[in-house]
Amino acid sequence: MTSPPVLHAEFLKIRTLRSLPGALLALFAGTTAFSALAGASGTSDPEFDPLFTALSGVLPGQIAAISFGAMAVSAEYHGGALRLSLAAVPQRGRWFVAKLTAIAVPTLFVGLATAFAALVVARAGLGSAASGLTVAEDVRGVVGCGIYVTLMALSAAGLTAVLRSGVATLSVLIPFILVVSFVIDDAAGTVADFLPDQAGQIVLHQTYEGTLGPWSGLMVTALWTVAAMLAGAWSVRRRDA
Repeated sequence: MTSPPVLHAEFLKIRTLRSLPGALLALFAGTTAFSALAGASGTSDPEFDPLFTALSGVLPGQIAAISFGAMAVSAEYHGGALRLSLAAVPQRGRWFVAKLTAIAVPTLFVGLATAFAALVVARAGLGSAASGLTVAEDVRGVVGCGIYVTLMALSAAGLTAVLRSGVATLSVLIPFILVVSFVIDDAAGTVADFLPDQAGQIVLHQTYEGTLGPWSGLMVTALWTVAAMLAGAWSVRRRDA
């Protein structure tokens, strides 16, 4: 099979497996709702950052993106689906690239739309408190947020190919992001800036300090993602279906 039919088949799987569009809908709805609440909660914090406040809904919302990447790959390990996929596409590397592309494209699209909607509703709540944000900062936040959630979804996809279980992947990544990352941040200081979630979230801030900036932080997250995808590709190529 040529690449376009392989991609079409993988996009078709994404559209027809009901839980996957549901995860993307949860990404949009959850992120927008939490950002709206953050925008309406006031600005009493002396270190108030209007851009991060507006996009802070992505912190819980990213769980949906991670779930999307994990479920898209774990579905292949149910009922012998992977054997059928590889029978149709014997080149395992080509199939895995198509799978990752089918995950990345809708996640990026929904991530950008989500970030824009979150920014709009949060700025409406913040009112004059957000007047200091420039157009360039708004654009950087929206684009960076879309890229960030896409990288997190791809990291989950790569890890799921290694673990062969969406539940195992979520059991590792979600506690890490919600608990472990913050514990390490408090204990290790600047070292924690290079963790995948901490590095990528720098782009959500109007002001930032430390070794990494918005785009270099996303690059660090991208390197973590590439490592996860390479590990997943190795697992797909070397292990039995």
